[in-house]
Amino acid sequence: MPEAPAIHEAPDDLLEVIDYCYDQGWTDGLPVVPPEEGRVTAMLAMEGRPPETVIAHHPATGLELTLHSAAVNAVMAGCLPEYFPVVVAAFEAMDREPFNFHGSTVSTGGSGHLLVVSGPIVDEIAMNSGVNLFGPGNRANATIGRSIRLTLMNVFKITPGISDKSTQGNPGKYSFCIAERADRNPWQPLCEELGYPDGVSSVTVFAGAGFCNVENHGGNTPEAILDTMADAMANYGCISPGQTVIVFSPEHVNIVAGTGWTKSDVREYLFEQAKRPRKVLEKIGKYFADYQHQDREDCHRGLVADDILITVGGGDAGGHSAFIPSWSRGRGSIMQSQSIGVCIDC
Repeated sequence: MPEAPAIHEAPDDLLEVIDYCYDQGWTDGLPVVPPEEGRVTAMLAMEGRPPETVIAHHPATGLELTLHSAAVNAVMAGCLPEYFPVVVAAFEAMDREPFNFHGSTVSTGGSGHLLVVSGPIVDEIAMNSGVNLFGPGNRANATIGRSIRLTLMNVFKITPGISDKSTQGNPGKYSFCIAERADRNPWQPLCEELGYPDGVSSVTVFAGAGFCNVENHGGNTPEAILDTMADAMANYGCISPGQTVIVFSPEHVNIVAGTGWTKSDVREYLFEQAKRPRKVLEKIGKYFADYQHQDREDCHRGLVADDILITVGGGDAGGHSAFIPSWSRGRGSIMQSQSIGVCIDC
């Protein structure tokens, strides 16, 4: 049974309380919202299970995450109560073994845990799926993503420089949370593609490396856009058998899907084009013999086309899409998805 949460006596002055949180080591370097009991209670009201329910475990430390602890950190991150089901679902997804919860949090690779939210909840909690998708300005996106990092630090003790050994880190470690743009997506929504019933939202978690902007303002055919993306995916710095997240902007997806290309077509094309010669990868020390490349003359980004997750997001104007490679050198983490629960009392 998890231990009862500790009660801390803090100063009465709000600014002093914020400084107190710094003194306790509870921040990510930015000020946090003091986790006052009433705010934590409001967060927990969005869950039907007891506060002591364990939703995630850390295999190396043996530490566990309860709903109460998740709620405390969601408050500190600045979340509103209606965001909390997304936070809970994300940790339930990360708790599955193929995600490699331990490795993705402590490796030198500097993983940022990307959350991709799909379904009706995007509009219900006013997430940003449009302009400045990966940037600042939206409370839901920013604080949901931030709550993941604060929880990793405060509950699982993944402390930068101690247990978090990232060589250079990743700004996604502060917050890395986006929403799929349903109104400009010509394909099946991600939540439906993953098999969730109509009306059920989902969150997909991915241990991602740095964000790569893929620009093409001149291409006007699917091949032109996809060849640009494939070249970014297969650059020598990040080609690996790991998985990939692609976020097409509306401008790019209009070109790609406008002539009838399906999402499956796009995956297959990118898989076939995102490759490099085996002999060159051997020369530079990036040949992955352990991952079924033994019989291939060319080595592909990922092992199969299904290793590529495709979604749509961003503003209407601009030939900019995004490629987020996997954090690990190989297949150290496999992305996971989870349906997002609803408040039983709402």
